[in-house]
Amino acid sequence: MFAANEFFYLVIAIVVLLILLVLFYQPSLLRLRKRVLDAREGLLLPVDMPAIAPPFIRGLLNDYNTTILTLGSMFKTVEECQSRVMEERNRINAILQSMPGVLFTVSNELTINIANKLAEATFSTENKSLIGTNIFDLVRFNEIDRNILRDSFLYKQPIRNLEILLDVKSGQRWFSLNVSFFSEQDEEMEAILTLLDINENRDLQETLASREKLVAMGQLAAGIAHELNTPLGNILGYIQLIKTEIPKNNISLDYASIVEEETRRCSQIIGDLLSFANHEKCSGETCDVNQLLSNITETFLSCRTRRYGIEIKIELEHNLPPAEGDCGQLEIVLTNLILNSIHALDGVASPEIILRSWQQGNDYVNVSVVDNGPGIPVDIRQNIFNPFFTTKDVGSGSGLGLSISQALLTKRGGFIKYDPEYEQGARFIIGLPLVDLQRDVT
Repeated sequence: MFAANEFFYLVIAIVVLLILLVLFYQPSLLRLRKRVLDAREGLLLPVDMPAIAPPFIRGLLNDYNTTILTLGSMFKTVEECQSRVMEERNRINAILQSMPGVLFTVSNELTINIANKLAEATFSTENKSLIGTNIFDLVRFNEIDRNILRDSFLYKQPIRNLEILLDVKSGQRWFSLNVSFFSEQDEEMEAILTLLDINENRDLQETLASREKLVAMGQLAAGIAHELNTPLGNILGYIQLIKTEIPKNNISLDYASIVEEETRRCSQIIGDLLSFANHEKCSGETCDVNQLLSNITETFLSCRTRRYGIEIKIELEHNLPPAEGDCGQLEIVLTNLILNSIHALDGVASPEIILRSWQQGNDYVNVSVVDNGPGIPVDIRQNIFNPFFTTKDVGSGSGLGLSISQALLTKRGGFIKYDPEYEQGARFIIGLPLVDLQRDVT
């Protein structure tokens, strides 16, 4: 009986002790639970240490506070790393977007995973991103360039400054293609591809090459003009004497007239060649472009265009400032262009020539000669300003008209160019430096 009572009292004592322990530990445990819940929300706060606490609770709270302090330091380091990564990514992106050329990065499947804004502007279509597009489906390479690029990916061979002609949103343009690979491993095909627009550079190179040809032609003309003009003059004089001795209605008179005509044509060609060697000093003359265009259409050109049923229109910008240069030289240039248009309009329904003038900023007075003919084929456009290059039949032209026109305008600081973007025929643009009336002291 006594033993049972002792056991009962022992159980009661243990229960009371446990209740006291729970009541004693509960505040600390509740604070710890609250801080754990705060930590789950991202708020790392330490637990306040109670003034009186058993070693077990004190150790538990110390471990929690140490863990929270370590996690806070780690999270701060991660945030700093993320910030630096974001700054570096923004810096790299700014560099990519500021590049003067098109940039792509392609995956192992040859699909685009990065494209800069210039690439989007050059190749993108409405409501369609370039990302995920196969590079060969997007860029329309010709067969030769396609094979070169395919072999580059196949054999992991970089490409350096390969000049290619592409059809892009703005038309046909020349680009310099470069390809570099991220890894040297054969199975890794990831690469960076850049396309730098070199259209203006090629135009400049062609202009320089053309000028070199003009200089060489001028030197040649200066050297042979005297040697040729003398015998041609003698031929012309003697053939005129022979004609006076031939009876009328004689077939020989016709032959002599042909010889005389061809001799005069040879003399004219020599005169054209001398235009390249002519280094006349600037006369200080200026030209009223609008008045010149009106005069040209009202003289012999209007007669010829009317004869062939060609409508000639004039679109003049009013109040144009005068242009630098001699009107006579500009008239030669315009006459050559209009005669070429007349020749190109043979067989065209509703043939038409449009002459237009306008001011280009503060630099040039521009004139365009436009016709609705077949235009100039792409494969010969680079040759049209070469001396003696002509598409006309033998005997119909010397091939010097455009070359001489370019030489005359270049000497005056002007230019002449064919507009490749005009698709309704042929369009030539002339530019002459305008006269700054505020600085003119003449």
